[in-house]
Amino acid sequence: MNPIYPLVLLLSYLCGSIPIGLITGKMVKGIDIREYGSGNIGATNVWRTLGPVCGSIVFAADVAKGLIPVVAAHHLPHISPWFIVFTGLAAITGHNASPFLKFKGGKGVATSVGVALGFSPAAALIGFGFWALVLAVTRYISISSILAVPIACVLIWILNGYTLPYAVFGVLVSLYVLVKHKSNIARVKARTEPKVTLPSILMKLFHGGSQSA
Repeated sequence: MNPIYPLVLLLSYLCGSIPIGLITGKMVKGIDIREYGSGNIGATNVWRTLGPVCGSIVFAADVAKGLIPVVAAHHLPHISPWFIVFTGLAAITGHNASPFLKFKGGKGVATSVGVALGFSPAAALIGFGFWALVLAVTRYISISSILAVPIACVLIWILNGYTLPYAVFGVLVSLYVLVKHKSNIARVKARTEPKVTLPSILMKLFHGGSQSA
């Protein structure tokens, strides 16, 4: 085995482990984002706590944490699909179990989007479009993520030739996202899960002009 491969996996894990949400909260308002809202360091909680600008920045950065390692791995010589998949999983694991947060972290959705972009941009964009559609209809980010991730994973598997590594990736990531959102599912059932506020143009498009909460 090329000795650079384990190093790439380690660097992918460390890249994913950078707690962008926590850093943003400290820099913008001097707060620990884990003490607000859902207590999560991800873009959704940052959006709800610090606003859409900070939330969007954290989302983009968390996506980059998944995309950069996969793109870098593609440039290594003699790589296999398994190595590409493990690189992506390492980045997602870093986000979800960061050594900078005592091996805790986020739910991995945004970082998984970045990994998906590295695996198949078309699959990632279709999955994101489906996510946006579900969000516009339900206004639940959690439900949108739970439904969109497996859709994107199936497309990744298909567009990469139905190969086993991408099937394994899809099953693992879809199950993990579902498990990490158990509390959200419970809140949706109890009708206590917060809904996002959509721009008025989207409200008119998907709700026929109604802007009721």
